[in-house]
Amino acid sequence: MTDGPAQPPGPEDEGAALLDSLTDTRLYSIGAYFCDQHPDLIDEVVAQGEAMEGDGLERYARAEGLSLEEAFQTLMTALAVRYYKAVTGPQP
Repeated sequence: MTDGPAQPPGPEDEGAALLDSLTDTRLYSIGAYFCDQHPDLIDEVVAQGEAMEGDGLERYARAEGLSLEEAFQTLMTALAVRYYKAVTGPQP
């Protein structure tokens, strides 16, 4: 016995599927790991990332005495944290 024809997914189902796909990324995982392991550094790394976005990666690295690779890793961590926080919302 069947319950009738299958219904197409509704907006709620599609929204849940989208959120699931957003959390299934490496960027999300990096952000989650950093936030879990270094909650005291979240604001600092985000601020550094924003400064890099404003100054440019190479100029920021030079001014801070960082290698370009170190600055890039910090920028990617900042982006990952912002991505994670955007998907999960405010944390308690």
